[in-house]
Amino acid sequence: MLMPVLSRLRPFAALAATGLALAACDRETTPPPATPAEPPAATPPAPTPVLTPALDRAGLLEALAQAASAYAAGRPAEGQDALVGRQFSIRSAFGCAGPEPRPSEAPGDGVARWSWDEARETIRLTLNPGDWSDSALVAGAVDGQWEAVEGFWVPRPWMTAEGCPGVRPDPLAGPPTPSPQTAGLAAVFEAGGSRLGRRNGRAYSYTVRGEGDAAPARPSDGWRVLMEGRFVAFPDGRAIRCRAAGPDQRPVCVAAVQMDRVAFLTADGATLGEWRTG
Repeated sequence: MLMPVLSRLRPFAALAATGLALAACDRETTPPPATPAEPPAATPPAPTPVLTPALDRAGLLEALAQAASAYAAGRPAEGQDALVGRQFSIRSAFGCAGPEPRPSEAPGDGVARWSWDEARETIRLTLNPGDWSDSALVAGAVDGQWEAVEGFWVPRPWMTAEGCPGVRPDPLAGPPTPSPQTAGLAAVFEAGGSRLGRRNGRAYSYTVRGEGDAAPARPSDGWRVLMEGRFVAFPDGRAIRCRAAGPDQRPVCVAAVQMDRVAFLTADGATLGEWRTG
């Protein structure tokens, strides 16, 4: 009895085996599901350029003070001078204590001042650069590297603020004697270069007029002189050069510059007159 039963079951077994084989083939030939692609790596943002601000009055006076200290200590500066090539924008107050007339035939002294006209109807603002071409501070540079040097003093180098000083003179003490100038800008002109902006003894000058027939009023906080440009190097590669006659004298220090703009401003920053080299 067993043999006939087995004979009847063989077709079903073969059919089941065939089905298993086909299922195995399906499993082998079916490709695996696609793996999701990774998102592309984010591009790092470009670095933001760092802009070096123009050196202001306080920054210039700090640089000049450091140069004076190094000179007095006999310690020459080393390495590349970061000041060379940097822009500057320096404001200084003038006319704070009253008019300062200067004879027209006097040579330029590089100091801004103001004066009334003869009829006291207008005010004249002036800044006459000094001729520093023969100064010991620029000796050795004029003949070879520069054709001329015009000088400007930065008044009151002990005061970093751009406004008028708060100290008032004592009327019982008599006229005070101003301290010698010790901080300056030497505007240089390269040999064979452009002479645009060179003053050649001519002063920057602006006339302040009143409203209608009225004389102009002198502001209690004076005016401002603005000087802008960039620092250049003396033949030794430094932007600042100092000199003193002895160890107990404050060194006189000047920075070599190429001047781009000179302007007279009101105390609140309004431009009265300006001169540009380009």
